[in-house]
Amino acid sequence: MTDLDDLITDWLTLPDVARRLDLEISRVHRLIEDGELVAVRRGDPVRRVIPADLLTDDGVAPHLKGTVTLLRDGGFDDVELLTWLFTDDASLPGRPIDQLRSGQRGEVRRRAQALAL
Repeated sequence: MTDLDDLITDWLTLPDVARRLDLEISRVHRLIEDGELVAVRRGDPVRRVIPADLLTDDGVAPHLKGTVTLLRDGGFDDVELLTWLFTDDASLPGRPIDQLRSGQRGEVRRRAQALAL
């Protein structure tokens, strides 16, 4: 399995996310709890971080929550679902996260649903 650090090079701490989204840190925690964002523990010292590409200039990447829900319901843990979102898929083209960031959810969700079966 590919290490997340090979796939994702730009990580944001939760305070960084709060500043970028102009939110209180408690609201960022709620976004994570609600599946609108995905955080994993990384680094030294270990802390919760979020891939920067989960955010756009307008906020959280569109359609991320539904895709995360599909993958979690299918048994994916957060590392597995981030690995899938950030791995190139020649049939899309590109990475699923890139498709979601551009507002294209249909094919991404079909693939996520197929994986979750």
